[in-house]
Amino acid sequence: MTRTSKEKPTLGGTRIKTRKRNIVAALDPAAFADAVVQIYLDHAGDLELIAKSIESSDLNFSRYGDTFFEVVFIGGRSQPGTTTLDEGGHHSYSVLNCDAKHESILPSVLYIQKILRRKPFLIKNLENVMRRFLQSLELFEENERKKLAIFTALAFSQKLSGLPPETVFQPLLKDNLVAKGLVLTFITDFFREYLIGNNIDDLVSLLKRGKVENNLLDFFPSARRSAEGFSEHFTKEGLMALVEYHEKKVFQVKLEEMKSTLTTLMAEEADLSEVIEIAKQHVKDAKLPDIDILRILWDAIMESVQWSGKNQQQNANAALRQIEKWAKLLNTFCTGRKLELELMYKVQVQCYEDAKLLKLFPKVVQSLYEQDVLTEDTILLWFRKGTNPKGRQNFVKDLETFVQWLEEAEEED
Repeated sequence: MTRTSKEKPTLGGTRIKTRKRNIVAALDPAAFADAVVQIYLDHAGDLELIAKSIESSDLNFSRYGDTFFEVVFIGGRSQPGTTTLDEGGHHSYSVLNCDAKHESILPSVLYIQKILRRKPFLIKNLENVMRRFLQSLELFEENERKKLAIFTALAFSQKLSGLPPETVFQPLLKDNLVAKGLVLTFITDFFREYLIGNNIDDLVSLLKRGKVENNLLDFFPSARRSAEGFSEHFTKEGLMALVEYHEKKVFQVKLEEMKSTLTTLMAEEADLSEVIEIAKQHVKDAKLPDIDILRILWDAIMESVQWSGKNQQQNANAALRQIEKWAKLLNTFCTGRKLELELMYKVQVQCYEDAKLLKLFPKVVQSLYEQDVLTEDTILLWFRKGTNPKGRQNFVKDLETFVQWLEEAEEED
């Protein structure tokens, strides 16, 4: 008996491949918020235990990061467009339920730091929520705004996992918030808290990174937006380091404005009398000290020189021509031996630091003497008892011939 083999049946035609559909789970932030709230309640607000539970949970933080930080800040999920809790679960261990004190809010900052180290992608969600809250300061009570300010300052003090300062400072500059004075109150609380553990240089660096260092007056309502208003407000608040920094900043800006204006006028060969009047007006408006005025005038004269590359003789001639041309401007403000000596020190330092002027010191001094800017007594005082060491040894030697001539003239007199 022969055994016949049976062939396996096959389907005819072409196999049609079908693509599986992506099944998108419905968004359910309310359920996520309730789950996080329950973790807070289960551990009675113990942030150490809460952090461990959150790290080990399988909750979808990548989808509901914003909701998570709402629960952290206000104790639950907020109603759309508000800071009011919705009808879901909530807890009383949030940032805004703490006391408005450093020691009460710091644990929340350290807790968030732990979460971000394990889930660094949440930093964007923290930015989102903070930006939204800061743009809505009017929706919070005064004490809640203070807590937000303390939290924000502590977040930067603790270097909270890359939180960008710009994210915090820029949202504050909403016209309606500034006009109501809410921003000024917030930023004052922020400065006060931040300066507890940091110095003014740290604060300035932070403000620079936040792109507001040059615009601190923008935090003030328009009616109080002045250097005087700034000093008055922060003096009253006891933040003298900030007042001193700002006054110095304003002072430097005024000096730079004066130097820029005068340099331009000189380069354009403006009339001497016009330049003198403009300089006097700057001095009057800005109330600048005599020594700083003299230094700025000298810088303006030197910056207006048409330098000619590496040709030393041409550079020397160009510099001496400018000194001669603007000597009366120097004379107007260089009154008295103290100021003359300061001008000599200024010339000395610049000639030492600028290769173009290194060999020019004796000629500059002689020119200033001939134009009656420097007196014989001042030059001899510098020669015999000058205190600035920069290049002094060489410059004294270079000036010997001229000083000898002055001394012989003095003996004849």
